[in-house]
Amino acid sequence: MPTAIDTLKEKGRRLRILSLKATTEAGSGHPSSCFSAADLTSVIFFHEMHFDPRDPENPANDRFVLSKGHAASLLYAAFAGAGIISEKDVLSLRRLDSIFEGHPTPRIPWVDVATGSLGQGLSAGLGNAFAAQMDGLPFNTYVLLGDGECAEGQVWEAAALASYYKASNLYAVIDVNGLGQSQHTMDRFDVNRFAEKFRAFGWFAVTVDGHNYVDIIDGFEKCRREGGTQPRVLVAKTLKGKGLSLIENKEGWHGKPVPKQDLEKALAELGQPLGPDDWKPQPRTGFSKPRIEGSFEIDVNRKIGDSVATREAYGDALVKVAEKDPRVVALDGETKNSTFSEKLLKAKPERFREMFIAEQNMVGVAAGLSARGKIPFVSTFAAFLTRAFDQIRMAGISRSNVKFCGSHAGVSIGEDGPSQMGLEDLAMFRAVPESVILYPSDAVSTERLVAEAARRRGICYIRTSRPKTPVLYSNEDRFPIGGSKVLRKSANDRVTVIGAGITVHEALKAAAKLEAEGMPIRVIDAYSVKPIDAAGILNAAKETGGRVVVVEDHYDEGGLGDAVLNVVGNQGRVVKLAVREIPHSGPPEALLDKYGISADHIIEAVKRLL
Repeated sequence: MPTAIDTLKEKGRRLRILSLKATTEAGSGHPSSCFSAADLTSVIFFHEMHFDPRDPENPANDRFVLSKGHAASLLYAAFAGAGIISEKDVLSLRRLDSIFEGHPTPRIPWVDVATGSLGQGLSAGLGNAFAAQMDGLPFNTYVLLGDGECAEGQVWEAAALASYYKASNLYAVIDVNGLGQSQHTMDRFDVNRFAEKFRAFGWFAVTVDGHNYVDIIDGFEKCRREGGTQPRVLVAKTLKGKGLSLIENKEGWHGKPVPKQDLEKALAELGQPLGPDDWKPQPRTGFSKPRIEGSFEIDVNRKIGDSVATREAYGDALVKVAEKDPRVVALDGETKNSTFSEKLLKAKPERFREMFIAEQNMVGVAAGLSARGKIPFVSTFAAFLTRAFDQIRMAGISRSNVKFCGSHAGVSIGEDGPSQMGLEDLAMFRAVPESVILYPSDAVSTERLVAEAARRRGICYIRTSRPKTPVLYSNEDRFPIGGSKVLRKSANDRVTVIGAGITVHEALKAAAKLEAEGMPIRVIDAYSVKPIDAAGILNAAKETGGRVVVVEDHYDEGGLGDAVLNVVGNQGRVVKLAVREIPHSGPPEALLDKYGISADHIIEAVKRLL
């Protein structure tokens, strides 16, 4: 049954009242941004959406993403209006002991992704929409954006891709209130300009008065009636602070609560809530969440000594884990024939989405897919993931279950040159809390580590290399997260040499030459860069006189060398071999030598230590 207009208006008024109380109580927040979107939110939550307030994981629930995350108290007020939480919960806004933070995070079960870094919500909503398409579920996703954040390019990356994939189950609502944080927005109140932009990207767009309930409802009805296979957008003209004369359409009120001394007067202007709230949500029935538990126990069939690029082994493993668990999906930034994620496209095309050259949107979509229970593997060159660091850190804040694969890491890629060489990626992912970083050196360890990443909940980064490298391990070898492998060891070892990925092979070459000269060394494959095998490394350092050489195909700052230093501390001497200048194009072997991370340089470092 459609909700009556009077009920929706009353809901909108309650949203304003509760947002006002919560922000004044907190002494901070964004009431003016809440007031501009209150009427839109009322219609979305209490007229458009179907959901079961008792079951946030119901697969048929419509989803809502507050892209303008600074209006968090409006979202919490809507949760209270839907019976999900109490008004008392909303009034705990921004307290240290409250999950109702200044910007939404998935600490609240009804929040899919953390928002507040503006421009990212539409991508997450598109991820939700993809999940519905993949699973054949009827839910829609509604994303509320601010006009100011539409200056972010990621919004238009998401808009283009939503149209390409005919995501008609995705609704964007643009709150065009004309005021940003410090001045008027770029397009002010030009709703037609916004609508034309979205139409140019292939969306069905309507403009509405964002404070006229009949207009908003008619706008949604028109989208359903005439939208066809297009994603839909309501572009709504609103006023910041609407309904409260103290702040309505006035500059200087962004991020400022109404002072406590003005609260009583402000509440009197808004009026008191009328009578009991007997609105009930309309859930879809007949849908249950399937229980899926993937074993991720894959078979590996490699021959020691064969030459295989770890990036190619990644593609093989991706297919294997997808066969083990239907939740595994893959996204690629138009590099699939280099990352080898195309192997999953060929094996299971329905589980693959080409994201084109738009890495920021790709990461945001992955977070949205993760929120709906998928296990997305995101693949591109390691260098290109750096442009999506903000999206990666927000996925970390969301505790999204996303797996990243960065291929073409380091100078070992060769002639393509420094713009293509991932040399900052380990430092970047090490900085993300709770992340896991895996750096395989051969095909066997790659396949095993892809399975470990799929099994592990949270952000995982797998670093793969372009050149073919010899298979080092037997098919039965295991690679637990947080472990390492000792590849050469004797009681007479003088120095511990630690590598990962391509540099493991350089360390083994160096070890063979040093052995012939009567200087045995221990070689460790630190395939788990984070968490690193602290106990194993410390033990090796103690057994080799505290002498450690770390060699990595990464810049000197923030990579494997620093991870080892954090472990060894003052219990030994650590020499770091790493890339210390902007590299040049050239053959891989020549580049490894030129930038100081080849076998010959390892030998020199060992001799210097001795």
